[in-house]
Amino acid sequence: MNSKTEHYHIVVTFNIDEKEKELLVKTIPEGTFFSFLSDLSEEDRKKALQAADVLFSWNPPKELSKDEYPLLTRLRFMQLLSAGADHVPFDDIPEGVKIASNVGAYAEPMAEHVLAMVLALAKQLLKNHDKLARGEFNQFEINKMVSGSTVGIIGFGGIGKAAAKLLRCPGCRIYAINSSGRTQEAVDFIGTLKDLDYVLKESDIVVLSIALNNRTQNLIGRHELELMKQDAILVNVARAALIDETALFEHLVNNPHFKAGIDAWWVEPFSAGTFKMDHPFCELSNFIGSPHNSAMVPGVIRRAVELAALNVRNFIQDKPIRGIVSRKQYR
Repeated sequence: MNSKTEHYHIVVTFNIDEKEKELLVKTIPEGTFFSFLSDLSEEDRKKALQAADVLFSWNPPKELSKDEYPLLTRLRFMQLLSAGADHVPFDDIPEGVKIASNVGAYAEPMAEHVLAMVLALAKQLLKNHDKLARGEFNQFEINKMVSGSTVGIIGFGGIGKAAAKLLRCPGCRIYAINSSGRTQEAVDFIGTLKDLDYVLKESDIVVLSIALNNRTQNLIGRHELELMKQDAILVNVARAALIDETALFEHLVNNPHFKAGIDAWWVEPFSAGTFKMDHPFCELSNFIGSPHNSAMVPGVIRRAVELAALNVRNFIQDKPIRGIVSRKQYR
């Protein structure tokens, strides 16, 4: 054990249940001191933040007030429970602090959600259910084959790889985009964002699982949508702001054979405190939506806590850390 371990003070800023606390404490090396902000008085909360070497957070803007960030004078590492980092107030966190997102923690359930949306849209399940409910029976409604399709996965990290694994089962070709243009996974094409236009043109199905940052904001706009096949399927389980909202709505209205599945929304409670839909997506027969719950299966938060805790342990023991965030991508 690193001799410095006993001096580490880990502050957990979000509400965590007793079993998750036990898992966290069990995973971190002995000698580490923990503070859980939800259990502390205002004065003890201030002292804990002043003593924090490690901050374990989920949604920092909701968990810490603006005047609490200057208290983090000892902070060296910030571990997120979330897989994304676009909500982090980088300007409020001291420059020397390493920040890590919880990449891959929710990959498997989110990949299943991708597959479910793809199949529901390809087979027009909601559209035909609604027709049946109205007494319409069209046995010869044409659906889309998924087998043999080319799937463009924009963001080939944990979620993208897990989705590719499932989509290879019905015989799909995988065209992937990541930051390096390299992968050891079985794909038919691998490239970077420089290859985005090519992948969009070639794909029958496009899955967005890429991080939201300065480079990917509005990654899919009118131009990109027009590049895609007229009967393509677009599924987004990452962040809504990857897509121009108005452009997507108009494209769905004007191209009834084009379909979209959206799990993440432009205005939702996690970031904005409320849910708002500026366009009536749910009135469209070529659209399916879900309330950003693609990861929500039994035990998922406990699993996320465990993976994040392992990352904190690696930091304490000077071992490689998953998901280090580059601040310059968010400023």
